[in-house]
Amino acid sequence: MEVKARAPGKIILAGEHAVVHGSTAVAACIDLYTYVSLRFPADSDDDDTLKLVLKDMELNFSWSVTRIKATLSHLGSPFPSTPTTCSMEVIKSIAVLVDEQNIPEAKIGLSSGATAFLWLYTSIIGFKPATVVVTSDLPLGAGLGSSAAFCVSLTAALLGSLNSVHLDKNHQGWLTYGESDLDLLNKWAFEGEKIIHGKPSGLDNTVSTYGNIIKFRSGNMTCIKSNMPLKMLITNTKVGRNTRALVAGVSERSMRHPDAMSSVFNAVDSISKELSTIIESPTPDDLSITEKEERLEELMEMNQGLLQCMGVSHSSIETVLRTTLKFKLASKLTGAGGGGCALTLLPTCILLFYLLAMVLHLFSLFL
Repeated sequence: MEVKARAPGKIILAGEHAVVHGSTAVAACIDLYTYVSLRFPADSDDDDTLKLVLKDMELNFSWSVTRIKATLSHLGSPFPSTPTTCSMEVIKSIAVLVDEQNIPEAKIGLSSGATAFLWLYTSIIGFKPATVVVTSDLPLGAGLGSSAAFCVSLTAALLGSLNSVHLDKNHQGWLTYGESDLDLLNKWAFEGEKIIHGKPSGLDNTVSTYGNIIKFRSGNMTCIKSNMPLKMLITNTKVGRNTRALVAGVSERSMRHPDAMSSVFNAVDSISKELSTIIESPTPDDLSITEKEERLEELMEMNQGLLQCMGVSHSSIETVLRTTLKFKLASKLTGAGGGGCALTLLPTCILLFYLLAMVLHLFSLFL
């Protein structure tokens, strides 16, 4: 049997980092996906191996199911309807299995993803041999939600192989979950995100699970219906960063300056709420669209300034800001910061040659 699933990446329009501290954030999915294929061997095959193939990374992991069961004997059965958080003791046990794979030093950052994979697989499926193949359109560590898309698509494939969820298997060949089962999928994916990032807000996995545009605060999601065209240019600075470390850095700054950072988080909360209101409000004519775009540009610039106050900007992001400002366009980082990707709002009235000139300029900077 083969099960296939996919999940989209995301951009954060407003609220990154502050959302971890209780502020509102607004995020949208993008048309870039992570794909997971799950294949179980035939009953007649004498196979005792669980394989994880990361095609884009050119990495192949292989574990004996017997070895996994001996290490994680308390996982795997029965299937829990509500996931529990993976304990540090279990993470340490799984880390031993991952370390045995001898991941190259240049790709050691993928070890947390392999750990999340083993925990999700054994917790949901149990101790069964299989081959899991992962491919992705999303760059790693760029702020586009690659880890969340991995956890969501993996969880979707794992749950989809069971009879505990209701699926539409005729949606362009991909698994589509009913509304009632998306919550379960999202909760499992969030636990995987915790293994990878430590203390994520849950925003990334939620927008990857539900899609579209969402407003998110303290685990509560509201779907947003946009009443205006919203085009964003995404610039990948190709500067890698550590999301866990950046999130921890903001928390440490918040502990050193609690009053000041509280004001920063409150300001971000106001920006996110106003931004969502603008997106949802009716747009009767082109003049209204232009006015709304100008307000969004101001909110993006303010949000970026507050992200700088949090200490998560980067010289590469500032280069994007200076470059797009020359073309009178507003930009901000998206995701954890410290490099990664930046968003630039593209007004509906922007001229094609004007846009092309800017894109070529950015391309020459980050080639």
